[in-house]
Amino acid sequence: MKVAVVRNRVRTDGVINRFGQVCPESYGQKTVRMVVDALRGAGHTAEVFRADRTLLAELAAYMPPDAATGKPTGMVFNMAYGIQGECRYTHVPAMLEMAGVPYTGSGPLGHALALDKVVTKILMLHAGVPTPAFRVMREAGGNADGLRFPLIVKPIHESTSFGLHLVRGPQELADAVRAVVTKYEQDALVEEYIDGREVCVGLLGNDPVECLPLVELDFGGRDLRAMTYDDKYHKRPDEPRKTCPAAVGEALAAALRDLALATFRACRCKDYARVDIRIDPAGRPSVLEINSMASLGPGGSFVQAARHAGYSDAALVARILDVAHQRYFGTPAPRDLPAPRPPQEIKEN
Repeated sequence: MKVAVVRNRVRTDGVINRFGQVCPESYGQKTVRMVVDALRGAGHTAEVFRADRTLLAELAAYMPPDAATGKPTGMVFNMAYGIQGECRYTHVPAMLEMAGVPYTGSGPLGHALALDKVVTKILMLHAGVPTPAFRVMREAGGNADGLRFPLIVKPIHESTSFGLHLVRGPQELADAVRAVVTKYEQDALVEEYIDGREVCVGLLGNDPVECLPLVELDFGGRDLRAMTYDDKYHKRPDEPRKTCPAAVGEALAAALRDLALATFRACRCKDYARVDIRIDPAGRPSVLEINSMASLGPGGSFVQAARHAGYSDAALVARILDVAHQRYFGTPAPRDLPAPRPPQEIKEN
């Protein structure tokens, strides 16, 4: 089957105007190459495409509809975080739905819900999923009454721990809110900090959903026991160690899996995601957030969990494509080629 691997770059000319909050995220070339090689090795035809205003015309030329039925002849493997503006994870899925092109991962609704941390929390609470107490603040002198310090402050529409602050008093809170609003041009989520263990739960599939082995983040003796942007991009010497499987009892592990699945369902996610959960010293879990496009980078918790479950990186990529194809068409993705091909040059269209 033809597969278009769609990715964005942090800097691109493929827009009409530079307008709105710029997306700070993009997949590195090594991970994109791994995905393309995995798809080709699984018997698919795969090429890389830019996630910008040229995308639909390029896809129409690469995988035109079946001449007899008008149905799709290929799929998109979506690795695009978006370029700019609000709810950027939704941009490529919305374009593809409008054009009638199937793709991997969550749809516009799931990405929009998961990327808005406040909406995510409201949905979790309605689903009976515990989450830290919170407020939304825009003014540096806003009211945080009822919340107990220390607090975590972060933008409501960002991922990858951009703009995350740990604050221990009113002045630090005011400074952090001001910094978030100024830099990210959006409200700040202020939530109670849970000083406990942190476990990541990877989810793969739709019906049924496979819960991958739990991954625990070991922060050692760090003052800030939370994942930061520098941790996720491997820029800190004391980056937390990832332990898989996490050393938790079976009863707690089952509870964590149930909470992760409930969050996945509440946020309307599809195909794969990662849920981050804190466990306080009394053993009570609280869900922090869900990442509707869990990283496929080799150092990420999702990939490490998949490896422990028996998936090679290539098998994980092929599995994501298969679960998406199953969701659309009722069968795994058909293979074009009888045998794996060696890695080839990646040409970005």
